[in-house]
Amino acid sequence: MIDPAKSKTKTQVWVVENGTKRLRQDQLTTEEPLEIRLTSPSRTVAITMRTPGADFELAAGFLFSEGVINSKQDIHRMSYCTDESIDGEQRYNIINVQLQPGLNPNLQPLERHFYINSACGVCGKASIEALRLRGYAKITSDLAVKSEVIYSLSDQLRSHQGIFSATGGLHAAAVFDAEGKIGNLQEDVGRHNALDKLIGNALLSGDLPFNRHIVMVSGRSSFEILQKSVVAGIPLVCSVSAPSSLAVSVAEEFGITLVGFLRENRFNVYTGWQRIITA
Repeated sequence: MIDPAKSKTKTQVWVVENGTKRLRQDQLTTEEPLEIRLTSPSRTVAITMRTPGADFELAAGFLFSEGVINSKQDIHRMSYCTDESIDGEQRYNIINVQLQPGLNPNLQPLERHFYINSACGVCGKASIEALRLRGYAKITSDLAVKSEVIYSLSDQLRSHQGIFSATGGLHAAAVFDAEGKIGNLQEDVGRHNALDKLIGNALLSGDLPFNRHIVMVSGRSSFEILQKSVVAGIPLVCSVSAPSSLAVSVAEEFGITLVGFLRENRFNVYTGWQRIITA
């Protein structure tokens, strides 16, 4: 039986430096599939490549951010697979989610065919319209954050990435208060998975919505990052790199302050600049 929280894998690597080579031990970020299954109706709703660890939070965050559930009370039980016909190690790559009796989940949001092609403008409009149809309102939080606080987030994100420090191969998502104090951080091989873990953790602990908080992700801000932020009520989203055009459109539509290229003492504000306090 494997440890379900195994997030690092040992390997050997040849290091070539100044014309010489040496063999040393190294650690890699573990990447394995996670299948999320509903038990009633019996259906696989997602298969995602993820870093093992916080799997229940990932499943809960995914179902919440996709509109399948509306609260933690909709979940009756979550468990790893107990099917003896499946190899023991692989059972930790399957999460069974039992919803509350009588709950008829809306599985339509899982049909994502309308934005498979990120180059299609019509598909972009349809994806924003799908969020509108799910009933999400514009975020009206009066959160205001000093620019000095924003500057500090990137270094804090990196300093709290324990697995990244060991492997160099993970994304992260973290939540901060208005003064820049970090609350929780989750790591994963995928940015969207890290955010689902963060949201799922808050959902299960009763800490949602994040309407007085800042969330920062490593890498870039995509449509999926902003979609999940809308559902979690996040008023201010920051990223190390650039946002996509559709991410900016979602942020503008739903009243999110979107910050990109946050590095040291510089950042860009793409939408919602009124929440940033400058000297």
